[in-house]
Amino acid sequence: MAQNKNALIRYKTIDKCLQNHFRAWMLDDLIEACSQALYEYEGRSVNVSKRTVQLDIQLMRSDKLGYNAPIEVYEKKYYRYSDPNFSITNIPISETDMKVLSETIAMLKQFQDFSLFGELKGLFNKLEDKIYTEKTNKFSIIHLDKNEDLKGLEFLDEIYQAVIKEVVLLIKYKPFKSTHPSIIVFHPYFLKEFNNRWFVVGKPHAEDRLLTLALDRVVSIDYNFNLKYQPTDLNPDTYYKNTIGVTVLDHHNLKHVRLKIDRKNAPYVLTKPLHNSQTVLSTNPDGSVVIEIVVHLNFELERLILGFGDAIEVLSPKQLKLKIIKKLNAALNHYGI
Repeated sequence: MAQNKNALIRYKTIDKCLQNHFRAWMLDDLIEACSQALYEYEGRSVNVSKRTVQLDIQLMRSDKLGYNAPIEVYEKKYYRYSDPNFSITNIPISETDMKVLSETIAMLKQFQDFSLFGELKGLFNKLEDKIYTEKTNKFSIIHLDKNEDLKGLEFLDEIYQAVIKEVVLLIKYKPFKSTHPSIIVFHPYFLKEFNNRWFVVGKPHAEDRLLTLALDRVVSIDYNFNLKYQPTDLNPDTYYKNTIGVTVLDHHNLKHVRLKIDRKNAPYVLTKPLHNSQTVLSTNPDGSVVIEIVVHLNFELERLILGFGDAIEVLSPKQLKLKIIKKLNAALNHYGI
């Protein structure tokens, strides 16, 4: 690994430590944290000296890196940010970095017509647009749905690296219905994004089942290097093949779902299929269409159907039709109808 990459990992680690205001960070603590971070990235022990971390702190304090980090020492031995809201990740990237990013994207775009990069075409445009807005100080040309208050995004890179390095996680997790969090010993396999929320799919230790955890319910993450990681050959595309959303059910819940879409919404569903298994069974004289999808009967499917309101009718299976009727009647009862 290049030295500048090592340095960047140390800067990010020190920054992450100093953002934790509930702990007093001595120099030895920061050295240990940096050593641990480099071990996780490289898979081998890396000697981080006292002098190295001291120089890192000096550089972070200066304007050489553009950080100007307000790192102070109190009681002559503890380090902290004088501004509790400061983070180096909140600082705009430099002109030099912007130039490097622009050149990198220009190089990658040369390969966008190759099948390997086929799914990334939209990503290139988004990156280009982001750099354009930073350079020109103008409004974004591409507007993306985003939730600034979404919790759990700070764990994304940590989990991503754990999957790459095959590290067992100790996840403190608090579901919505629980009053107290619990610790899950977890073998992470892949990350999933759906409806502006992120999830990690993996296997709880000593259990023969897959579990999906929402990142916005994760309280904290630690590591267990003593346990051997249990890999999987599971393909995410195969895993979610018959699923809308993130709730994957067993084969008993896999059904052929037939839906009638009214004339007004038919073009929308035809140009943006509800699922990749969608087929058109018939087009009616009134302009409505009957489609079929092969999916699990999960919560996300119900929400999708209910979101169409009176524009959609469930024709089969009967169990799904009855469930939608029940939910619609319950909704009407809220209005005293």
